Amino acid sequence: MSAPDDVVVSLATLVAREGRRGDVRRELLKLIEPTRAERGNLDYVLFEIADAPGTFIMREAFVSAAALREHQETAHYTAFGAQADELLSEPLKLTFLTQVSG
Repeated sequence: MSAPDDVVVSLATLVAREGRRGDVRRELLKLIEPTRAERGNLDYVLFEIADAPGTFIMREAFVSAAALREHQETAHYTAFGAQADELLSEPLKLTFLTQVSG
């Protein structure tokens, strides 16, 4: 069983600048609760790559592309974005996924 066609699932990869790992982790954790409360959110879970400390993956799913766009316009998302250049060593990378199994 696969997900409905309009569901948007992605992995956001965020790499902390040298010495900013704790700051990035803290700021990403601040996004969890308000994002999960968004009407269109289905999944929002933060991971850190075990053998690459400071590289974070946010697994996220929204009911539609419109819901993802709404998320990207929220105060909590834009607040993180405003500090991204000072926290991250490279731009956020968003990888979109297509579910092929249940």
